[in-house]
Amino acid sequence: MRYYYASSIADFLEEDENSILGKLAAANEFSLLKTQRDAWVHQIPILKENLVGLSGHICLEYTIPRMGRRIDAILLLGGIVFVIEFKIGESEARRADLDQVWDYSLDLKNFHEPSHNHCIIPILLLSNLEVKNQQCQIFHELRKRI
Repeated sequence: MRYYYASSIADFLEEDENSILGKLAAANEFSLLKTQRDAWVHQIPILKENLVGLSGHICLEYTIPRMGRRIDAILLLGGIVFVIEFKIGESEARRADLDQVWDYSLDLKNFHEPSHNHCIIPILLLSNLEVKNQQCQIFHELRKRI
């Protein structure tokens, strides 16, 4: 499998957070670092809170073909692929972070044949950004695009 977790958004929203965390941990082929586990603990509720009312699919920890790198979250909504890179505990976007999510999107476009003809939108989500409701704003924009 190329992902640690995948489901419809409806099923993701209904599934217990600990169950999702368990599936991510079980699929992880590396030593599970506390930092990785803590990142998932923060990411899951952010996604659950902001995906209500959307229909499509979600993949967590998706391995990019030929590259060996993992995308935190991919949302497939209305023929659009949203690539989400979380930076938990961060309040400033660094150039490297922006390059990372952009590179992930380009890798999908170039090395993942099913993505070749889809619009791919990279999203960098900083958990400690001081802009009020930044996460809600990102997902509000996402809703407008589908």
